Amino acid sequence: MVLGSDWNTAFEGRSSIISSTVIAAGSTVLTTTIALMAAFALSRILYLRDTPYLNIILFQRMLPPIAIIIPLVFIFRNTGLHDTHLCLIFAHTLINLPFALLLMKSFMDDIPTTIDDAAMIDGATRRQCFWKIHLPMMRGGVAATAILCFVFSWTEFILAVFLTNTIQTVPVKITTYSSWTYGYAYALGTSALLPAFILILLCQRQLTRALTMGAIRD
Repeated sequence: MVLGSDWNTAFEGRSSIISSTVIAAGSTVLTTTIALMAAFALSRILYLRDTPYLNIILFQRMLPPIAIIIPLVFIFRNTGLHDTHLCLIFAHTLINLPFALLLMKSFMDDIPTTIDDAAMIDGATRRQCFWKIHLPMMRGGVAATAILCFVFSWTEFILAVFLTNTIQTVPVKITTYSSWTYGYAYALGTSALLPAFILILLCQRQLTRALTMGAIRD
């Protein structure tokens, strides 16, 4: 009986790691993609650059997640997404998007507009400038933003508690262990550190480049 209970506990911990990985990876890809395109528009399109759109978006980040949790519960329940992975992916994207957009726009603003002008004089379009000029030059910034979004989504607790029942992420699962299963809680907490740690190690060169981007100017 004890052995069966141990197997069930280990399986539940493994399921929570898989759920956290799917949710964090999905929200990171979605947040980074939207923030990258929005940052290009806010940084390079004149009539958008001179409007308070960025301030309006950043104002949403000032609200704590607990302040919008009740509307989110009703919205996802009415749409049939409550207690699904998509539910938390969309919720984490909503929370992380203002922060990611602010970072992306700062990296985009560090690229001189004269490069765009020179490329467009040679016949390049706005889309070609984005894919062939800005995106390669912003690889470090994109990597830094993606890592931060992944870590924020991986460690998020409030939304995961209220928006899911059967799906439990790693932070939620750790709180369910009793005093008799502290060993599993410690093991799950240690394993929860590994994905973010490995991701930072793999992208440390891009992170260093992103942190020093714009520090040296001609």
